[in-house]
Amino acid sequence: MTDQRSADLLERLRSRLVVSCQAYPGEPLRTPEAMLGMALAAERGGAAGIRAQGLDDIRLIASQVRLPVIGLLKVSGGDVFITPTLDDALAVVEAGSDVVAIDGTRRPRPDGRTLAETIAALHEQTDALVMADCGSADDALAAQDAGADIVGTTLAGYTGEREKTHGPDLDLIAALAPRLRVPLVAEGRIHTPADARAALEAGAFSVVVGTAITHPTTITSWFVDALEGR
Repeated sequence: MTDQRSADLLERLRSRLVVSCQAYPGEPLRTPEAMLGMALAAERGGAAGIRAQGLDDIRLIASQVRLPVIGLLKVSGGDVFITPTLDDALAVVEAGSDVVAIDGTRRPRPDGRTLAETIAALHEQTDALVMADCGSADDALAAQDAGADIVGTTLAGYTGEREKTHGPDLDLIAALAPRLRVPLVAEGRIHTPADARAALEAGAFSVVVGTAITHPTTITSWFVDALEGR
């Protein structure tokens, strides 16, 4: 992607909402067509971008939604499961992603490549931007040094380096924002519009929301728990 195209894409996302359209295996909405419907609804609601998981979902959404697509592939079987290998990342780009989201932690990758080697190969072989999904400040700074175009807080609270907060990890966002030269995307446990605004005010470049918009099972359980006093 040319520098101008990259700048234009990022400008479309600045201070805006990206909606993550994903469903867990075995759920009623776990089909590419259902996730396309979610993405189209998010586009109609004013989203600036879509985050999608799975090659079939990415292909379908990229073909019909007029928004930038952040694509990823979840691969079970290890701690590093978000687009864990270079081959996975290349497939995600080939499916139509404008941005490929990969595990951006400092943990060993299953194909033996370093994060820097993976990002360099993606930049050499594709025109996609690379988003590093990180779990801590050390991850984020290392990912920036490795060449990531975007850093996300996606894995904060899930790698053992930081406590899992009830809502977004605002302390991490506030600590990282002034130290990064690349856009910092807030993602993870953003449950309300107030959470999203707080993440932006803490220094996030843009905000990704998934569960609170596109996961009816969880949203329903929140209401059930409230009515039952849990």
